[in-house]
Amino acid sequence: QVQLVESGGGLVQPGGSLRLSCAASGFTFRIYGMSWYRQPPGKERELVALISSGGGTTNYADSVKGRFTISRDNAKNTVYLQMNSLKPEDTAVYYCNAGSRWGQGTQVTVSS
Repeated sequence: QVQLVESGGGLVQPGGSLRLSCAASGFTFRIYGMSWYRQPPGKERELVALISSGGGTTNYADSVKGRFTISRDNAKNTVYLQMNSLKPEDTAVYYCNAGSRWGQGTQVTVSS
């Protein structure tokens, strides 16, 4: 059974940091590129960052470049999203993605 389970979301003040984790199971994690998406309130889901299967290639949305870092640990079947210098506009439900597979999402709220 394929599962992607996100964790690490929460409420943080502007300028703060969070690290999201996505634990994968039920498929061969190490051969899949992985992505993080987010869906702000009332808006469509958008790509935030992606990482190649081996971790050597990453790409980011312009809105998060220089602030967010995607990484993965293939030994732990886990992908991470380190988010620094958070802004209110980063408020969204964040989803882990592997091809057609999606996690349930984790809420990130940036507010003072």
